[in-house]
Amino acid sequence: MTRKEKLQNMLRQSPEDSFLQHALAMELISEGSDTEAIALLEAILRREPSYTGSYYQLGKLLEKKEEYAAAIDWYKKGMEAATKDGDRKAYNELHSAYEELSGD
Repeated sequence: MTRKEKLQNMLRQSPEDSFLQHALAMELISEGSDTEAIALLEAILRREPSYTGSYYQLGKLLEKKEEYAAAIDWYKKGMEAATKDGDRKAYNELHSAYEELSGD
């Protein structure tokens, strides 16, 4: 059984587990299923906006698809969530990606 299949099986038991969904999104990215990964990361962040690790991954995927305005928007949302949670490391990572893309 592949890692992806294991994650899918675990998600059948806990369909809204953000950790498992994020891990599955990473597996989808590694196999080139970017559209599916984007949908999964967006679902995580709609349900759990404080799951800051997903903002960076989502932004990078959107950059890859040349959806720059959407990537910038997600980076901003992630910086707000990280600030609210006091997660300085996530904020710095998101801010760096934002600056690199926006030129600010």
